[in-house]
Amino acid sequence: KLYTAGKIKDLHQSAPVEKRLWHIEQQFKGASVLLHKEGILPKAYQNLWSDERLLNVAEQFIGPNISGHPVWNLRPKTPSNEQATVPWHQDNAYLDPDCIDTLQVTAWIPLVDATLENGCMQVLRGGHRAGLTATHTCCAGDTWYVEVGADELEKSLGVGEKDVVVCEVPRGGVLFMNNAIPHRSTENLSDKIRWSLDLRWQDTHKPHGFFLKDCIEMRRGADPNFQIPWEAFAGVNRTSLQMGGKGQVAPKMDERYFDTSIAGPWMKRWEITHPNRHTAALALEDLGWHKA
Repeated sequence: KLYTAGKIKDLHQSAPVEKRLWHIEQQFKGASVLLHKEGILPKAYQNLWSDERLLNVAEQFIGPNISGHPVWNLRPKTPSNEQATVPWHQDNAYLDPDCIDTLQVTAWIPLVDATLENGCMQVLRGGHRAGLTATHTCCAGDTWYVEVGADELEKSLGVGEKDVVVCEVPRGGVLFMNNAIPHRSTENLSDKIRWSLDLRWQDTHKPHGFFLKDCIEMRRGADPNFQIPWEAFAGVNRTSLQMGGKGQVAPKMDERYFDTSIAGPWMKRWEITHPNRHTAALALEDLGWHKA
């Protein structure tokens, strides 16, 4: 799409997957953000999200009635990119407070070996046990991410640097988290892209706190033959909705399509202590959802 629109001149088709997007980003800063904002759920993601092995793990946490939470993300973490460096936060901070008592299970799945060097996940052991969402602020650096400071982590959740767990995960592995555990993703200091995917599940009958799309039911305890209604869910383009469209598969390829700013209602939930181009875009966006 960047090439068709004349935004880049070289597709770097011969470059390996660990490098190609980085080369493209040298021509169009923010190419990885545009990929992160892609709104259509590919078939391969559907298959992984509904994999029996993952659903069986989710069922151990949330019971037999399982829905996929509408927040799913592909994360191309290019080297030395502030937009892909995520500060300490809780996922609850991006959702409506009405879902505070809903257990949401996240599977963070690296598509390459995730290491400390390339910015693997880090969590604060025990930070979820208070059952609270700490006070976050908006936004970190030149990003759309909310963050929670060290003093607030200690005061509200009773955790700090002593509790950091570095979660290096090999390709083929999975890191499971809940929506209250504080976590972050540090800078990619390698010379290759760290690719990852995150998928979420929760009890079908509990609030999900997401304003843009509903959950998708994946397993129904009373019906072992239940079929997932992918067409209605996967066919709605969340980025098109964010841009004020009707969720059509192919939003209009105008300049707004290539806008790398991200804004959304989570910014209204927390004090904006660091205004930037993303918070400035908030006044222009009726909708928006793309988190770390």
